[in-house]
Amino acid sequence: QGKDLVFVVGGADGLPETWRGHADRLLSLSPLTLPHELARVVLAEQIYRALAFLRGHPYPR
Repeated sequence: QGKDLVFVVGGADGLPETWRGHADRLLSLSPLTLPHELARVVLAEQIYRALAFLRGHPYPR
């Protein structure tokens, strides 16, 4: 069986260590602090680009 994939957007100070300990993998969208709305857009765009690349579409610049 597969695992669920969950993305959690943390606050300005990131996620509590107790939450981070449950993660299999962690990623950072930017070293900058982003508003939650912008972080969601950046994450969606990165997922779209990755899926497009995996399907053989040229990398959009």
